[in-house]
Amino acid sequence: MAYILISDDSVSMRRMLSFTLAEANHEVMQAGDGEQALELARQHQFDLVITDVNMPLLDGLSLVRELRALPNYRYKPILLLTTETDPEKKQQARSVGATGWILKPFNPDKLLAAVRKVLGH
Repeated sequence: MAYILISDDSVSMRRMLSFTLAEANHEVMQAGDGEQALELARQHQFDLVITDVNMPLLDGLSLVRELRALPNYRYKPILLLTTETDPEKKQQARSVGATGWILKPFNPDKLLAAVRKVLGH
């Protein structure tokens, strides 16, 4: 079991992610935007962060950059979940410290496989 933070401005996407992860016995906390996610990350120790790229207030790439500046998140896995397929965006994600990239709409089995992989399970 892992303690996972998900950040997405879509309520339905957060629900689907939460359900999928909870069914796999993970504990999930949700944030509706990048600023809220950053605040939660400062207050809690998550094993993994999954974030959307395009969000209000603080986008996913900026969130990754901010998380990597925090000592507790320097090496934690961070997955980006997005509809973006642009190779330049993927390169930007790598350059700010994202661990991986998952396309929406996500396949639950592929999501859980990615989570297991980055958590080392």
